[in-house]
Formats: sequence, C-alpha cells, structure tokens
Amino acid sequence: MTNIKDLESYMKIALDLAKIRKGLTHPNPTVGAVIVKDGKIIGKGYHTKAGMPHAEREAIKDAKEKGHDLKGSTMFVTLEPCCHYGRTPPCTSAIIEEGISEVVIGALDQNPIVKGQGVNILKSHGIKVITGVLEKECEKINEDFFTYIKEKRPFVHLKVAQSFDGKIATKIGDSKWITSEKSRQFAHQLRKEASAILVGTNTALKDNPALTVRHVETEKQPARVLIDKKLKVPPTYNIYNNEAKTIVITSKLANQENLKRLSEKENVEIVFLDLDENEKFKIDDILNTLYEREIVHLLVEGGRGVITDLIKERKFDKISIFTAPLLIGNDGISWLGCIGIEKIQDSLKLRVEDFKVLDKDFYFECYPNAV
Repeated sequence: MTNIKDLESYMKIALDLAKIRKGLTHPNPTVGAVIVKDGKIIGKGYHTKAGMPHAEREAIKDAKEKGHDLKGSTMFVTLEPCCHYGRTPPCTSAIIEEGISEVVIGALDQNPIVKGQGVNILKSHGIKVITGVLEKECEKINEDFFTYIKEKRPFVHLKVAQSFDGKIATKIGDSKWITSEKSRQFAHQLRKEASAILVGTNTALKDNPALTVRHVETEKQPARVLIDKKLKVPPTYNIYNNEAKTIVITSKLANQENLKRLSEKENVEIVFLDLDENEKFKIDDILNTLYEREIVHLLVEGGRGVITDLIKERKFDKISIFTAPLLIGNDGISWLGCIGIEKIQDSLKLRVEDFKVLDKDFYFECYPNAV
C-alpha cells in the first residue's frame, strides 16, 4: 500500500481513535490503531488507560473476534509500537506473531527505550515499515507525553480567560464570568485532557474553585495542585472536597491547625518544599515534584503570580487564551505581571497554531517560538 492519500486516510481514522482517550491514558501516550486487508478495515483499537492492552493489541483482538486472518494485512498506528515489557507485553511481538506484513507509523516514540527500536525489530522480521504519515498530527496528540519523556517534567499548559484589554478581573477581583458558557465548556475539555490542574493561594481563596471536570463527560478527574506556602486555604474549601485528589505544596511556614486537619483527609497529599531567599518556591522543585508523581500534563489556571513566574523562567509549553469582547480598563487585573522586557526585540514571541470562535469569544492556542 503506497498511495499517500490512502495512507493518510487510514491514519486519520487511527488518530480519531486515539483522540477518544486523550488525557485518560497518562502516564502513557494516547494511541490509535487500524488494521486493513484487501482495502477494507478489519480491526480497530485504542489504548484505554495505563496498564491495559495497547492500541495495536486491541486492534488485533478486534479483527480476530470478527473472524479475520491477519496474515498479509497492514496496520496503521499513530505511534511507534513498543518493543519492551512494561505493564503490558511488547506490541512488536504481537504484530510479528499475527503475520501482519506492513506497519504504517505516524510518529516515532520519543521514549529512549523504544525510539527507532520498534521499527528496527519489525524490519528485522521482514515486515515493511513506513514512518512519518501525518507525523505532525500524530506528534501533536502526544505533545504532552513527549515533553514529559524528554524534559523529565510535566508539559506545562497555561490557561487564560481575559477581556479584550487583557484583564482577568475588575479592580475588586470580580471575574465571573468574563467568557461565555461555550468557552467555559471548552475549558473543561482542556481540564479533561490534563493530568492535574494547578492554582496558587490567591486564586483558591478568591474563587474557591473545585477544579473538576463538569461540563463534559469524563470517567476520571485530574488531580488538583495547590501552591500554598502558609496553608492559608481552609480545609473546608472546594479544592479539598472528595471529588478528586489534591496535592498541596507547602513549606515550614504552614498553618499548623490547617496542616493537622488536612493530614486527616485521605484524598489530600501534603508536600513540603524549601523556600528560596525570597520566600518563594523554586519552579523546578514544583515541576520535579509533579514529575515524580507521574503528572504528564499540567494545566495552570492561575493566578497571575504563578503564570508570571512560569513565563519568566520559560517553563511553559503552551498557552490557551480565551478572549471575550469586553473592556475592563486599566484599573482591572492583568493576567501577566512584569517579566523584565524593556525592548520590543526582546519580547517573548508566540506562534498561534489554532484559532476558534466560541460564541462571541475568540480562542487562541499559542506556543513559545523555538529560540
């Protein structure tokens, strides 16, 4: 099968399968697979969650349950098949055993124990391998996983809901609701795709958010991360309810009464980190802590101080900006603080990779330009 249109057509189907589980497979990547024989799809599969069979094995199972012989078939898979034993056996072995004669791969796995080796094993067994079909799209769906693997930290995704003039609240802190219901629904889809959602002390105190996925269906809730060096946020606040796990990052300055009460909550993990000379947490310490807890995709929803620190230290990978057609004025609260820019030529350049109109709002999906 060499027709590029056919290759891309089947890979798009595999991508659509992968998207079904986006955000639900962490710390594993999200993957879809399709098996084709004699011009017809005979099997489909996707990875459901960590510890369960991978997409390739699910597609093989689907085809066999329908009574198909896989010998001489072609498999389309969005990510290079694994070739090692983890929680599940290697997919390369299953492909070889079933007599699949050709494998079309969207993107190579960035995990060093797989990258290129899955391809080499398949080729060594006489299987034809084609790589790079819809590569950009296949890499994007696992952009968080690739960052997690390569940088050994979470993929940091900033989310902002602002007015036309860049404000997230009025001068008295009123912010509900700047954006439309449609924008808020889309924002909950972003929550669903994250491993964890992070806010700082002031946001938790002012908004009392639950930080749960509510406006879209999901079978799991992302963890909640609260940065609260003095444990000012009362244990009765929504961020500590039983709907999801909460990781609270605090310090030796923690309020002892709140510490005692939080220690009694089963869904709360308390992490103590050192403060620097300015009595602030180091961004790297926070990200390392979350990496150790297999947080692949970190959605940062506020506040201004946290987002400013992440941007200032260039420790972010993506910004989702929801912009509503309203003006608040110079006495409103901006979403970004000072980041030390004096000349336009030194400004932080972003590239917009996606744009949507959501009711009356505008949505921008932005990435930092490579240096």
